[in-house]
Amino acid sequence: MLKSPTSVVIQSRKLVSTVARIQHADNNINPPQKNNSSTEEPVPLPSSIPIGIPPRSARRRRPMLAPRRAKEQATDGKSAANPPSMGMFPLGYKEAVYQWWNSVTPTIAERNVISCIPYLREAVALSTSSSADVPSAEHPGETRTSAKIDPYGPRVWKSTMVALSGKNRALNEFSVERVGEPVDDTLVMLHGYGAGLGFYYKNFENLSRSQGWKLYALDWLGMGNSSRPPFKICAKDQATKITEAENWFIDALEEWRKIRKIEKFTLLGHSLGGYLGVSYALKYPGHLNKLILASPVGVPEDPYAVNADMPEPSESTFQDEFTADQQATTERHGNRTPNGSIKEQEPKKRPYPSWLVWLWDANVSPFSIVRLAGPLGPRFTSGWTSRRFNHLTPDEKQTLHDYAYSIFKQRGSGEYALPYLLAPGAHARRPIINRIHRVGRSVITPETESSPAVKEMGYPIVFMYGENDWMDVAGGLAAEEKLKQTKVKILLNGTEEEKRKDNGSAKVIIVSKAGHHLYLDNPNEFNDYIRKELEETRQRTLEEKGSS
Repeated sequence: MLKSPTSVVIQSRKLVSTVARIQHADNNINPPQKNNSSTEEPVPLPSSIPIGIPPRSARRRRPMLAPRRAKEQATDGKSAANPPSMGMFPLGYKEAVYQWWNSVTPTIAERNVISCIPYLREAVALSTSSSADVPSAEHPGETRTSAKIDPYGPRVWKSTMVALSGKNRALNEFSVERVGEPVDDTLVMLHGYGAGLGFYYKNFENLSRSQGWKLYALDWLGMGNSSRPPFKICAKDQATKITEAENWFIDALEEWRKIRKIEKFTLLGHSLGGYLGVSYALKYPGHLNKLILASPVGVPEDPYAVNADMPEPSESTFQDEFTADQQATTERHGNRTPNGSIKEQEPKKRPYPSWLVWLWDANVSPFSIVRLAGPLGPRFTSGWTSRRFNHLTPDEKQTLHDYAYSIFKQRGSGEYALPYLLAPGAHARRPIINRIHRVGRSVITPETESSPAVKEMGYPIVFMYGENDWMDVAGGLAAEEKLKQTKVKILLNGTEEEKRKDNGSAKVIIVSKAGHHLYLDNPNEFNDYIRKELEETRQRTLEEKGSS
């Protein structure tokens, strides 16, 4: 199924060289226009660049992404009406080398993202100071006093590496807790493929306003800033390979739950995190009270992905993850009618590039290209970040770019599970639609001679999509219908107790002016929807406590 490691390295280097030649040709066709009035500082030689993160004042003068520089030049009154064509990778070669040499550690990059969150303050163990000094993002371990007063708090955040059993297995954890309040419910947020918990930075503050909740965000094992053990699959047949790949992630999640002594929680998973959330719900029943799937991958069935050893279907919308301009995504409207309802339409499809199929066949992740690029790694990363974050402020865009690069350049691990779970074009080999009806309906404790079986009585499952999502909302609508049919069967054929206790429900929510990364494209609307879901869950929790 997969190519040999030596072949993969050689072919990956050839790909890097090919992309560089294409970019060179693109620059010859569209030469950059010189601006004599430019005041851009020269890039210092490596020997003159200080090690570590510079102060904030210096950070503003560091080389930045081309779109940000053009925008600031326009603000200063300089001509930016016709910016030069930057091709696929907008970050210049010298700028890329500078960022590579002066790049911060992944931990610092994550803390820089966290520093963008308002009000929340870091919990300091054994602190006796009434001012509650907190470590700064620029100087971890040192302290500074937060001048902001939390109107919804006080709330504190904590970043922890939670050790798991086995060698080099640990999950990076970020948590937010409301000080002085009892915790009745828990929200666990899980990111998508190759991403990190920091991408939820626009959601942490808003979602932690809900009383009675403690919020956790985790990096999947082998991704983000979690530990990165070697990813190995020992199974021989296709079905067992899929199961083993899923278990690699969800077993770590279950072990973390036990360490944190969380009996039940609400799971919010984005993209691959949603797919794995379904797998977790089926393997470890009885621990979820709600499942929220934000633009989940792998919902609809694709015959190529299910039946072929290494399928190559002819078209997909997966390409949009790499090519879509996020500024346009957050402005245009796609999956809504004028009255706000979901529009029934054929999903947009484009032939995806041959290089994507080649990478998939060879199990060469996009991040391996970034690692092989060395000093040009930030330049390759800018091809994604310049489009994905171009709707953010310049400072946040640069911070997210640095954070993404700090993740992408780390040793490959969990990313190699992708071809075992998905076929080219992000079609699931084990589609969610074929097993969603069993979510929330599994046996928790088997029947014995002295006691009957204990079953799940269903719980709410929410599908969320951006109105310009490259994920097909039709898959979510089909899953919603299947879940509702399952509930009808229980109400018609179940026992009186099953009918009375059943809590199963399903709904599809469309977030306006958003694409696949709906939590970041339109965080205000996304947060409003999630907080309503949290409030519904809390009301049920309080009712159950009152009746017990």
